Amino acid sequence: MQINGAVQQRGHVLLVAGDTAGRRRTIQIEPSANLAALSLIPVPVLLGSDLPTDTTYLDGVRDQNALLVKLRRAAATRGPLLVYLSGRLTVDRRSHQLYLALSGTTPSTVRYTALPWEWLGIELRQRPAGLTTVLLDLAADKGAWPLLQDYGALPAPSSIEVYGTVAPPGFPGPDSSHVSAYTRAWIEQLRSNPQRPTSSRLHAMAVSAAALPPGTLVVPAAPELTAVPGLEQEQNARPLSTVQRVASGDTAFISELRERSAQQPATREAPPRAPAPDRPDDHQYPAHASSVPLPRAEPVRPAHPAPKQAAVQTPIPVQHPGPDAHSNPVPQQQDPRPYVYALAREGRFTDATLLAQSWETHTLQTLGIDSPHATQWIEIRADLAKQAGNYVLATQLWISAGRTRLAHQSPDAHEVLTTAQSAHYCWTQITDTSKARECGPELVALLRALPSLDRRHLSVAQQRMEHLHNTPTRR
Repeated sequence: MQINGAVQQRGHVLLVAGDTAGRRRTIQIEPSANLAALSLIPVPVLLGSDLPTDTTYLDGVRDQNALLVKLRRAAATRGPLLVYLSGRLTVDRRSHQLYLALSGTTPSTVRYTALPWEWLGIELRQRPAGLTTVLLDLAADKGAWPLLQDYGALPAPSSIEVYGTVAPPGFPGPDSSHVSAYTRAWIEQLRSNPQRPTSSRLHAMAVSAAALPPGTLVVPAAPELTAVPGLEQEQNARPLSTVQRVASGDTAFISELRERSAQQPATREAPPRAPAPDRPDDHQYPAHASSVPLPRAEPVRPAHPAPKQAAVQTPIPVQHPGPDAHSNPVPQQQDPRPYVYALAREGRFTDATLLAQSWETHTLQTLGIDSPHATQWIEIRADLAKQAGNYVLATQLWISAGRTRLAHQSPDAHEVLTTAQSAHYCWTQITDTSKARECGPELVALLRALPSLDRRHLSVAQQRMEHLHNTPTRR
């Protein structure tokens, strides 16, 4: 997407689960459980950015070259990048180089099935300083641990920030939650801090709160972080974000938004299209596969001006600042959804998405990441993306909302099933073979987790995935 000839900045989150680290019959680190726990964190909170963000989950990958392709794609993003690696750190007996073991890696196949650690530095070293964070939760095997002791740290380019822990071999595994101590502490710190701290601060707090095994290699060490002067004041000295200004009723933001809209009119690769019909052409998709109960503009109540008038005069109504933290974030008399969809009906999808993102982030800050209202705003953004014809983003958002709902609701809940149907419908509208192939595995995983869903959804999705894998990508 381009705005006035300039490429729009985007963020990227790459979550990689390597091989399970085990000792005899005890699991020391279970990367799949770590990724599942991180997937429940909203991407803006995880990345620390309100920019549109692409998210890639790699769980069970076996091909080092396939992982390299995903890493290169993530490194090519122009905005902030977060790379999370969890699993077993091993060493090649021949070259004595460090590798991240992938699923199926054995001591004799390290060079061909694991990810060389130096590849990570090669792909990320050219990125601008301050935009790349690598988060590690690893365990070293008996071959890699002596090499780490010699290094004293994990080699990494100076342009990227690396935080994490590497546990020594032979320590007991995690508790019944299956999430390792460092990752669990990182998630708890994100949940307990309404305003996301810096990554260095999060790392320091996670290390101090986690019950790490004795001898764990901390990268970088907590004393190095606490020795930085003014670290505590850094968080308080940061200017208020756009979302905070919206929530506090700062009217200056409205003028800034108008000026930004005037200077950078919203342009799209394709002209505005009407929302997808409620009944897809393909008879295999049920009628409600493209509709969702919540993301529909409700009738405007007398307390509001007409939706179209609000869209022309004020994208964000001044008389209704952000909701109070101790009340419903979208009170019936202060429902911002009609304004969001009024903007969409005017074809101003960029402004509508900006307003929806502001309310989503405000909901996250006031009610927490487990709030169902935050999931509803993800669904609204998905519906906006569908209306704008961005079916790739719509599919990714519907899948994210479905996973979040599935973590808190039963698999046969109506909202969960409808979200999965919407994700499937949007995925069928993706014409780019590579993009459809990329979104397919996550969709299939979501559909498999819903036994009460019409099984035709899963069978059709699997058939299309098989067809996509047999279709060459257009160059």
